Amino acid sequence: MSGMKLSITEKLGFGAGDMAVNIVMITMQLIIAYFYTDIYGLDPTDMGILFIVVRLIDAISDPVMGMITDKCNSKHGHYRPFMLWFAIPFGVAVYLAFITPDLAYSYKLAWAYFSYILLTLLFTVVTIPYISLIGVITDDPVERLSANGYRFVLVKVAAFLVTIVVPALALYLGDGNIRDGYQPAMGLMGILGSILFLVCFFTTKERIKPVIEKTKLKEQARLLFANDQWLLLCVVLVLLMCGIVIRGSVGAYYAKYYLNGGDILISPFLATGVTASILAMIASTWITKFYCKIKLFRYSQILTFVLCIAMYFTVGQDDIALAFVFTFLIWFFADQYMPIFWSSIAEAVDYGHRKTGTRVSGLAFGGISFCQKLGMGVAGGLLGYLLSYFNYQADVEQSEFTLNGIALLATVIPAIFHLAVGLIMRKYFISNEYYDEISSDLKLANRQ
Repeated sequence: MSGMKLSITEKLGFGAGDMAVNIVMITMQLIIAYFYTDIYGLDPTDMGILFIVVRLIDAISDPVMGMITDKCNSKHGHYRPFMLWFAIPFGVAVYLAFITPDLAYSYKLAWAYFSYILLTLLFTVVTIPYISLIGVITDDPVERLSANGYRFVLVKVAAFLVTIVVPALALYLGDGNIRDGYQPAMGLMGILGSILFLVCFFTTKERIKPVIEKTKLKEQARLLFANDQWLLLCVVLVLLMCGIVIRGSVGAYYAKYYLNGGDILISPFLATGVTASILAMIASTWITKFYCKIKLFRYSQILTFVLCIAMYFTVGQDDIALAFVFTFLIWFFADQYMPIFWSSIAEAVDYGHRKTGTRVSGLAFGGISFCQKLGMGVAGGLLGYLLSYFNYQADVEQSEFTLNGIALLATVIPAIFHLAVGLIMRKYFISNEYYDEISSDLKLANRQ
């Protein structure tokens, strides 16, 4: 086991970067669909198409950014400089994405495309280097898992800001009009995101110089597709994001319409899930100290499936307290995977290095980021299509057919994705013990 220990300050600084990332990511997962339909005024089908188009653009931008990070070799390292260079543009893009112009529908749709694509591109520019950073600040798998524990607690702080602070700020800054208040509220979040990226830059250090092979893109792709564990993580991430984004995005609709709580119930309902998710990060980091991380990943997703199905059949429209209980439990078990998954990516890259004899890092992390966004795009497209299918219309009394559709979107439909993840993870085998063998073999090969 390596001796590359990280200080608490550096772990917090590393986590600050992900807090900045997730001001946008959590917004995409929990708020953006509701914002576009109920505040911005998009048709659900147009919203779904927008989400899909943006993710198709990611198909190009993510792998390209992965290769750019490999070629970057400044005095600050390979990955950290991007957080310095693009911190402020990132914050500006967050602000622009939440402008609600008083224009004809076609022009509003055009602005939604422009601002969301701009935000997504800048998100890629900072996110790809960030998720690569964990592989170069330490090579100790336990320290990586611990750093990811700090990281995901701060992620959920970002989720609190998005789900509780932003709606309250939007009402206050909009003088009671949430539509007018979202722009300045998210502008403040953009400023905070810029600051957090700068904190991450100044508090972390790249200790490990990644071995960048001068391999052509086609050959890198071939090597990646020979890495069965990396491919498995890609499939798992797409499925996870489908389940998480559909379940998270429909939470606002579920609280407002199915539970008949109106706008006032949305924040506490989403905050319940976020609270459970924070506790899940802490619990996962603690449990994996004495229990197999792979089994925890697998069984927590299967249990999430069971809880989602139970919620659909037992929670009626008047069972608000029971809905909160199930929401807490579902989020708690569903998010056990987070520290485990994100620490596993660097380990899968090393596994591929030992298996093929060539290290493919930038494209691997770029591919992972693309799979995350692909899952979000598929989920957004499905959400838009299914909301239209269930005859959803913003700010009107919903039919029984629509309400049942919202309940299905909150429970049964995401449950299927969580079950698939639990079953597929039976094929993942890079435990801490096995990774120690991989690390030792790579160090021995480097000495020769």
